Amino acid sequence: MRKQPLFSILFLLLMCCTVNAYTQTQIIVHRGYWDKLGSAQNSISSLKNAIDIEVYGSELDVWITQDDTLVLNHDEGYQGVIIQKAMYADLSALRLVNGEPLPTLQQYIDVMKKQHKTKLIVEIKPHNTSESDIRAADAVVRVIDKNGIADRVDYISFSEPICQELITLNPKHRVAYLSGDKSPKELKSSGYWGLDYNKECLKKNPTWIKEAQNLGLTTNVWTVNNVEDMKYFISQGIDFITTNDPQLLKGLLE
Repeated sequence: MRKQPLFSILFLLLMCCTVNAYTQTQIIVHRGYWDKLGSAQNSISSLKNAIDIEVYGSELDVWITQDDTLVLNHDEGYQGVIIQKAMYADLSALRLVNGEPLPTLQQYIDVMKKQHKTKLIVEIKPHNTSESDIRAADAVVRVIDKNGIADRVDYISFSEPICQELITLNPKHRVAYLSGDKSPKELKSSGYWGLDYNKECLKKNPTWIKEAQNLGLTTNVWTVNNVEDMKYFISQGIDFITTNDPQLLKGLLE
């Protein structure tokens, strides 16, 4: 009879450890929570939707125009207009599929600043030259710093020049690399905050998650939209999962 309380305590401790393992992963919505009626990728409504469900972060894609306006869109062009070769006036009349205009980074920040739970995950897109990459990175940092939200922004990019410029501007910038061609040790030695790799890359290199975390790096995987993959990466103890289906992932984490 005396063993029963001890067994109960051990069982409760095991359950707590299991819950902690499955709740440490946090959610990032890919291009905002756009998969809802009336929304669109990289739209203001997609950011508001992400904020409403209180996820860790809302990812967005940024380009710089010829007149130094930072505009959100995934692809380099929209409705035939190449953003990095255009003036902002060439884009201001264009509309997303839900009728919203293409937002600027400042407009996104204005919405984000009204709350303190959901961060911006700013992906600076690779431009056509390294010089343009650096110009875009510098412009993004100026806007972030001007708004006083550096502690509420994580940076990601496929471009090494962009990432290195962000780190050079401030080694405390939280910069994660997207391309998947660097080991955790290489990222650590270059001053990165974390890795943010495609799910297939991390499946091919299954030790990288723990290696990165042991080096003090954060780990993120994209873009994970089915239950099997979500469960796999949760079981690996990954820090963040980027997804188009945050409600599905939330259900698994709760």
